Amino acid sequence: MEQQSISTKYLLKRFFPYFKPYLHILVFDLLCAAMTSACELVLPVIVRFITNTVTTDPSALTVELVVRITLVYMALRIIDVLANYYMQNTGHVMGARIETDMRSDLFEKFQELSYGYYSNNKTGQLISRITTDLFDIAEFAHHCPEEYFIAAVKIVVAFVVLIRVNVPLTLLLFALIPMMLFFALRYRVKLRRAFKWQRSELGEINSHVEDSLLGIRVSKSFANEDVEEERFEEGNRRFLTTKKVSYKSMAGFRSVTKFFDGLMYISIVFFGSLALIYGKITAGDFVAYLMYVSVLLEAIRRIVEFTEQFQKGITGIERFIEVMDTHIEVDDLPGAVDMPSEVKGEIEFDDVSFSYSEDPSSEHSGDGHVLSHIDLRIRSGENVAIVGPSGAGKTTFCNLIPRFYDVTGGVIRVDGRDIREYKVRSLRTKIGMMQQDVYLFSDTVAGNIGYGRPGATRDEIIAAARLAGADEFISELPDGYDTYVGERGARLSGGQKQRISIARVFLKNPPILILDEATSALDNESEHYVQESLADLAKGRTTITIAHRLSTVRNADRIIVLTEDGIAEQGTHDELIKKGGVYASMHNFTL
Repeated sequence: MEQQSISTKYLLKRFFPYFKPYLHILVFDLLCAAMTSACELVLPVIVRFITNTVTTDPSALTVELVVRITLVYMALRIIDVLANYYMQNTGHVMGARIETDMRSDLFEKFQELSYGYYSNNKTGQLISRITTDLFDIAEFAHHCPEEYFIAAVKIVVAFVVLIRVNVPLTLLLFALIPMMLFFALRYRVKLRRAFKWQRSELGEINSHVEDSLLGIRVSKSFANEDVEEERFEEGNRRFLTTKKVSYKSMAGFRSVTKFFDGLMYISIVFFGSLALIYGKITAGDFVAYLMYVSVLLEAIRRIVEFTEQFQKGITGIERFIEVMDTHIEVDDLPGAVDMPSEVKGEIEFDDVSFSYSEDPSSEHSGDGHVLSHIDLRIRSGENVAIVGPSGAGKTTFCNLIPRFYDVTGGVIRVDGRDIREYKVRSLRTKIGMMQQDVYLFSDTVAGNIGYGRPGATRDEIIAAARLAGADEFISELPDGYDTYVGERGARLSGGQKQRISIARVFLKNPPILILDEATSALDNESEHYVQESLADLAKGRTTITIAHRLSTVRNADRIIVLTEDGIAEQGTHDELIKKGGVYASMHNFTL
């Protein structure tokens, strides 16, 4: 179970700025809360007055007086209804607005976080933080000030009235309250821990469901539905365990308060009856006293019941703050500038080394150095192929150029300048990347191509599709460019998805192109069409191609053979074959 690591005071301090834009709503909401409390607090006074009047001078209680009292109380009830409507409507909207603001900030943070963060965190956990957590925070934002304010008003007013009625009885009553709070607070700490653990397990369930649904074709092809169900049930049982722990803490919390609740009533009934017998208190005062005790205990009871929501909200805030305080590993350095509009595309690796984080939670932990002391210069417009055994760092090599990760040693330069001196967004706009696993959004064909340059016109999108050799098959789709491609492009073939991806890069028109095994998952016919499109795309650009199929890089200007020891050899296809080294061995193995 996760332990509490951030104090409630600090979390509330970090959360308060989200209230600032809506303070005027909050103030009026609390004013309405005071009005609703007034109705409950006035009723015992009315009952006390009527009872004492009847017992002391019955003739003083006239019909006219009763009508006036009723009209006053009716007016208060109308105010109560209107105030309650505002609290339920505008007050909840305030919470929703705070939720919206926080969700925007959280999503923006997700966009800023580096590749490494997503390697170490499951998508389901992140979805849980931006949905379930923020919903509970919205409820917390609305109800927390309201509930505590109402309780404070009722407790203070009840104390003032009760102490005037009977001092010993009131002191006895309020002596029991600290004892109740002492025992209740012990369970509150357990609740906080239980809810945080519960959220973590819920995130795990979300992650498994997402993983299982995205891989449903694989599980069905292996007839492994039972395996998936068993995995899900394991996580589901763990989540049930967290619920049991939280409910056990909640049961203890409520049982303690229930015990003291009953103890207070018994004390008041017993000692109040004795005071009534010995004439220390009037009948009207005794009735009013019991009613005010009821109001007081109801206020305490609401705080108790709200504790569960309070702890859920605080847990959500804590998980929100954890993400917002996450260090962005790759960010703009002070003084970073935009890349010039004209980029030649010359790339230089100068004594570059790289190793993944040693964070134990990282999926790369323990891998050690992936690249060590790499020296390489790629000329502007040159078509370079990177080949080598799996695990040699080919993909990592390419991921360093757009700064998906930062080098741990040495310098990478583009057109003679350290890429860390450029703004990250500016650098990446000059680089086009295509990977084996093409990701298409749940959008139309046009929407996916247009993602390459937001704001592009339909004519520009169609022109890019033609350059990618995709216009013909797109035109044959049911709705042409407005055809919905399905989740991750499920309605399209692998070759079609790749050509849409190529069209997206054509539309972006970057001076530097990186192709990471872009055709390795395609059949021969699809690969042929895609290779033609890639050849057109590479013209006039600095191109780096990673490939396992050596046949796809025969025509590269230069082939770089990357091994675990660094760059083993480089040259053209014919030069490397004649050399009879690593490349020649790889080539002969594939024949």
